[in-house]
Amino acid sequence: MANELKTMLEFIVPRLIKAIMERQGLSEQAALTLLYSSQLYAQLDREETKLWHLSVPTLYEMLREEQETGTITYPEEA
Repeated sequence: MANELKTMLEFIVPRLIKAIMERQGLSEQAALTLLYSSQLYAQLDREETKLWHLSVPTLYEMLREEQETGTITYPEEA
C-alpha cells in the first residue's frame, strides 16, 4: 500500500501546491514550505488516515482551516 500512497501523493501534492499559490498569492517555494510544514501534510502522508482519497479542493479547505484555527476538521468521507 505504501507505493499506492506515494503515487497518490505525487498526483495530489502538485495540484495542492498550485491551489495554494493561486488562492494565497504565494511563490512555489512558500507554498511548498506551507504545505510540508502543516499538520495536514503530516496526516496526508499517513496511509491509515485515508486523506489521500479526498479531492484537492477539500484538502485545500482543510489546510485553510488549519491556518486560521490551528485545527483540522476531518470530513465524514475521510
